[in-house]
Amino acid sequence: MALGDQTGLLQGTASTGISGLDHILSGGLPRDRVYLLEGDPGTGKTTAALQFLRQGVREGESCVYVTLSENANELNAVAASHGWTLDGIDIFELTPADVRLGQDEQYTIFDPSEVELSDTIRAVIDRVNALNPSRIVIDSLAEFRLLAREPIRYRRQILALKQFFVGRHSTVLLLDDRSGYQPDLQVQSISHGVVRLEHFVGEWGAERRRIQITKLRGVKYRGGYHDVRIETGGLKVFPRIVAADDEGTPTLTTSASGIDGLDTLLGGGLSTGTSTLIIGPAGVGKTILASKYASMFSKTGARSALYLFDERRSTFLHRSKGLGLDMDPLVESGHAIVRQLDPGQLSSGELAADICRLVEHEGVKLLLIDSLNGYMNAMQDHQAVLLQLHELLSYLNHKDVLSLITVAQHGLIGQAMAAPLDISYLADTVILLRYFEAGGAVRKAISVLKKRTGAHETAIREFKIRGDRLEVGEPLSAFRGVLTGVPEFTGAAETLFGVNRDSPA
Repeated sequence: MALGDQTGLLQGTASTGISGLDHILSGGLPRDRVYLLEGDPGTGKTTAALQFLRQGVREGESCVYVTLSENANELNAVAASHGWTLDGIDIFELTPADVRLGQDEQYTIFDPSEVELSDTIRAVIDRVNALNPSRIVIDSLAEFRLLAREPIRYRRQILALKQFFVGRHSTVLLLDDRSGYQPDLQVQSISHGVVRLEHFVGEWGAERRRIQITKLRGVKYRGGYHDVRIETGGLKVFPRIVAADDEGTPTLTTSASGIDGLDTLLGGGLSTGTSTLIIGPAGVGKTILASKYASMFSKTGARSALYLFDERRSTFLHRSKGLGLDMDPLVESGHAIVRQLDPGQLSSGELAADICRLVEHEGVKLLLIDSLNGYMNAMQDHQAVLLQLHELLSYLNHKDVLSLITVAQHGLIGQAMAAPLDISYLADTVILLRYFEAGGAVRKAISVLKKRTGAHETAIREFKIRGDRLEVGEPLSAFRGVLTGVPEFTGAAETLFGVNRDSPA
């Protein structure tokens, strides 16, 4: 799914100039129509409108910005903050004082508000007739509403303005500030399309913005909410993933970890085009195990991407080197991409967009998300996590990518351990890591609970991070209750790592 600008993809559409938005709109806004862009203050309406007009200038079109709420200096300041100029855009400043005959004019027959609104709309019509622009922005309808004072008069004048634009070969964007007003269904009904910008602040982290296309006549658009970020350079829209749009046939190529006991447990290894969940308490080795797979995968010449929510990038690389994985050369060569993410600053849409870009344009075939806990913090809306993950994993499976997700359980031992969210049914393979006690030492166990793409071993084996390597031992057949963390030992100590065979564990 291409998420960038799609200028000129469809004949008869006007590109918005906003990264990702044209993708949602199936190429852009149908030309010669009137659209409503609504949102609270600070959601990015003015910035989006300027991007729309600047795109028109790039395409050689005549563009007009009619402003009743901001003057030219303020608009130029907005543009300068993004590194833009407004060259080629006609800025028409319009205030009630501009359309009155004089400050002392007495209205003896008509209500002053009726005259002011009529004269304001007449001034807009005169300007449009004089310039005959291809793209027009009117900012904002809130000012028209104040001038009208009465809803019926306001709606009549807006309808008259809309009828004026019909057949003029102009694409019009009407901006509306929703602050203090209920959504105007009348204006929405006469508009060819309605775009809504929203922002909200969670309990922690940066504020989030999103966009929704609530109406677009005659166009199959991507509905629902899509994340938005305002940064230097304007708005960026991150379309939500719809896995059905990217159907493919995975090859299910088996990839080995290089750890004999683990590959035996997994029936030879993990397969591309599948997703794997690695579950266990903190410190049990989930990240290292997943990193081993990424390291071996990258050494074959394929590309892997590792997203770290819970660990600093430098710490991860240093620790990996100490375990013999030595990710540094793979990172330097570009075969492994390691990203440190801040859940408080990142939205799920931004993460999904970056993943899609790496998969489609960088050839990434293995993806690690470490961990689900950090991913949930980025989502904030935990009720949507399952739906988001389902679409993401389905998309990656279609693209023949091997996906690894680590999940940190609450608690360390005992039956009270629980995952923050049960997504085991979404994964094709589930690997469970556990602590257990034996011989006066804390040890680790590994087992494969599920594998959809082939046979796997049902045994529980000991797992050890030893010096510069990872080891998986023989099945723990002499224990009962290993997965509970409090097993009962029924065999000989010699069957364990480090007992009468190596140095003490």
